[in-house]
Amino acid sequence: MYGGRVIDDFDRRVVKTYMDEYMGDFLFDTFQPFNFYTDESFTYAPIAAPNRDEFIATIDKLPLNNTPEVFGLHSNAEIGYYTTAVRETWAHLIDLQPQTGADTGGISRDEFIDRAAVDILKKLPKPFDIWRVKKAYQVNITPICVVLLQELERYNRLIQRMEHTLNQLRKALAGEIGMDAVLDNVAHALFNGQLPDDWRKLAPATCKQLGDWIEHLLIACRKNNWPLDRSTLFTSVTRFLREDEIEERPEAGCYVTGLYLQGARWDPENRCLTRSTPKVLVEPLPVLSIVPIETHRLKLQNTFRTPVYTTSERRNAMGVGLVFEADLRTEEHSSLWVLQGVCLTMNLD
Repeated sequence: MYGGRVIDDFDRRVVKTYMDEYMGDFLFDTFQPFNFYTDESFTYAPIAAPNRDEFIATIDKLPLNNTPEVFGLHSNAEIGYYTTAVRETWAHLIDLQPQTGADTGGISRDEFIDRAAVDILKKLPKPFDIWRVKKAYQVNITPICVVLLQELERYNRLIQRMEHTLNQLRKALAGEIGMDAVLDNVAHALFNGQLPDDWRKLAPATCKQLGDWIEHLLIACRKNNWPLDRSTLFTSVTRFLREDEIEERPEAGCYVTGLYLQGARWDPENRCLTRSTPKVLVEPLPVLSIVPIETHRLKLQNTFRTPVYTTSERRNAMGVGLVFEADLRTEEHSSLWVLQGVCLTMNLD
């Protein structure tokens, strides 16, 4: 199976599902004629025309605008599409606005940017004391400890870079130093409520605007000697809807909160996936339990292999953005959730 946009297993799964749903011996069943989709206004059936003119005439009768349900999607997919389009249009309109010389709410542009910089500087947390962490774990250095130290170093670099650029920007606005390209980009982003590119390079991938991103920023396998290539993760959605309901640590693995479900919702009573509520695009997932397990011991039934992405952009052409795969219980055939585009994301836009 090959295609220009078929770049990973999940793309191949979508294409295979369409082939399974629309191509097979059932096409030739005379007792139960096959239709691609049927609603009150139109029936999308295979064209059985004897000549070219009748083919064209049948095609001309097809509706110009098709609902998402025709392609196996939920009606919410259309809302998500138009929301993204409006956001992009709005971002372009903001870029077209004059960036100098105009007053904003009775204050100048430079005063507005300076106030925004001061506000962010007041909220910035202090960098982590990595030396203390290393001292606490110096006897028992585990893979988890190594990852923790790497994440703390990245976090500190981000905080220090933000503090440095904001202080330099304030000096540039006061005329003490010159305004270079980096500071100009930061000033432009602060004025428009966007995340500066200089910070984005050091931060985890996100689609959030500046205000939501700052708020998000302020929130804090080898145990059994299993070879990593023979280990995998067993995931299950717990009965806990919020983290404050958890009373004790798990015996193995960990609990994960802050995941968001797109394309479906979680039924807490039946403990399984169910169809999305109309006009509700994203719903928080209850606390997820993740337990490391040997691959040959993992036996799954009635589950849907759900990709977990960093942001709602899912992943780029290089496959960057996929974090791991969670197995969510389902009572429906997995093809339903494939065509609905079900996935989990680690943060909201």
